[in-house]
Amino acid sequence: MDASEHSPVIVTDRAFRRIADVLSQEPEGTMLRVAVNGGGCSGFQYVFEMDRSRNGDDIMLAQDGAAVLIDEASLQFLGGSTIDFVDDLIGQSFKISNPNASSSCGCGTSFAI
Repeated sequence: MDASEHSPVIVTDRAFRRIADVLSQEPEGTMLRVAVNGGGCSGFQYVFEMDRSRNGDDIMLAQDGAAVLIDEASLQFLGGSTIDFVDDLIGQSFKISNPNASSSCGCGTSFAI
């Protein structure tokens, strides 16, 4: 699925701007991969990493020179989520608001379903 098709994950304009800024320091063609892995203090954890290749089952969300990849397995846990970038007193970070999570840890990087 390409960004032109409907995606159940929303990336805010603020997050896309920050992703574009980060990717501008990376080699041409680098994208941000957002994934869900087993582990973390709540059962599942969000993983953010740089990737230069798109897998056949990835959806890609793109805007303003920034591209986000999400694999099909992670998409089942991220459906309906919003990825945002926050800059507050605690610091800067990407934040995922996930309606599928029944609970999450204090740091916001792991969750339970």
